Amino acid sequence: MTMLPDLLPIRPFTRPARGDVTLPGSKSITNRALLLAALCDGPVTLTGALFSEDTEIMAQALNELGITVKSDAEAKTFHIAGHGGNIPAQTADIFVGNAGTAARFLTALCAAAKSGTYRLDGVPQMRKRPMKGLIDALRSLGADIRCPGEDGFFPLEIHARGLRGGDVKIDASESSQMLSALMMVGPLAAREVVISKIGGVRLPFVQMTEAMMQAFQPDMTPAITRLSDQSIRVTKVIYALPDKSYAIEPDATAASYFLALPLAVTRYGALCLRGFHVTSRSRSLQGDVRFGDIVQGLGCRINSKPTGTEIRFSGLAHRVGNPLHSHEFREFSDTFLSLATITPLLDGPTTITGIAHTRKQETDRVAGMARELTKLGQSVIETEDSLAITPDLPKLRQLASAAVAAGRLLEIETYKDHRFAMSFAILGCYDLLGDGQPWLAIRDPACCAKTFPNFFDVLEYIRQTSHFDESANPTNSP
Repeated sequence: MTMLPDLLPIRPFTRPARGDVTLPGSKSITNRALLLAALCDGPVTLTGALFSEDTEIMAQALNELGITVKSDAEAKTFHIAGHGGNIPAQTADIFVGNAGTAARFLTALCAAAKSGTYRLDGVPQMRKRPMKGLIDALRSLGADIRCPGEDGFFPLEIHARGLRGGDVKIDASESSQMLSALMMVGPLAAREVVISKIGGVRLPFVQMTEAMMQAFQPDMTPAITRLSDQSIRVTKVIYALPDKSYAIEPDATAASYFLALPLAVTRYGALCLRGFHVTSRSRSLQGDVRFGDIVQGLGCRINSKPTGTEIRFSGLAHRVGNPLHSHEFREFSDTFLSLATITPLLDGPTTITGIAHTRKQETDRVAGMARELTKLGQSVIETEDSLAITPDLPKLRQLASAAVAAGRLLEIETYKDHRFAMSFAILGCYDLLGDGQPWLAIRDPACCAKTFPNFFDVLEYIRQTSHFDESANPTNSP
């Protein structure tokens, strides 16, 4: 992986984007699988796993709890020594950085232990991220969770004494990870747990958790039963994998950047996302595959191949005027930035809704996106739950030209948020000034280590190896 400078210029593509992309494993699936494997009664190997800051935080925390995790980054495997729900270490100090998934899953795991004292903390931003719904639910099941700072937030001190089970209500409207965490440790309770949801929750991630819990069951014993739209019963079982191995899917959120790339790098290139099947939703655990629908509506064609997903830009979005692109992102909101950053290149205003909860993620993503697009000369109307963006490509070109003439580039602040770095890099691939020279630079590009450490290496490889293919021109297509 290339060492990245503090400010990284993005070199535009001057040829159609072509070639194969190998995506990292899914962060959401890898971290769920690490927890479920730790709860198994015996060893488990995860294949195709993501190796990034977030997953390594999760693996390291399990090691600190006495649950041995052996990592092989080159082979993309984790080997976990399952302890059937027991935590060997009686004390541990766990640092989760800004990894919200790890923070919620580890809080639930430690609270479900039979005994032990565990302290969890993270970076200052992690101390602002929602935890109260999960903490309140675990307390109602008998957990002793203390908050030395503000109640309901990190840091935490957990005096484990097990969970008694029974009925519990949880407000996971601010993060579905809280509900997923409670579901996965539910089988460790003294008796079955019936979970009632308060408020709305993003279903795709809950459905992912449910499907993975079922996969980690011996003899198809049901660990979880959906009683209604608002309630779930979790049965007391021991997790196990009959073949001791679990394969991780390629990351659908990471795929969104490359699905958007042909919209920024036009002239009819084609990319193949290897091992990723965006058109086969029934085969994917990830709701973020729905971003494929967005790019198809904007003029891309997606074809399923045995090796993965091929995406081509047909040019329709730039030929047929569309007065308003409006998209609801609540169920796959991690990908909204992938669309927002390329709106300056679209043919009309774009409205993005269903994103209020992203204000409490790595940063306030709604405000941050509005701020960065406004710096680029775009008209942005921000509400609590939406962004309405009116593109102004001439203004963007004017600003970039002035910056370059002054010996600098337009700079994007990432707020230590990996998704800002990767999504704005796609915009920077557009040859705005027509000379193939950089006009956009990403500050703190290394923040991508959170989920996609070699993202910029992959992007640069595609740029260098792309070439023009006459057969890809729509005038030569049937």
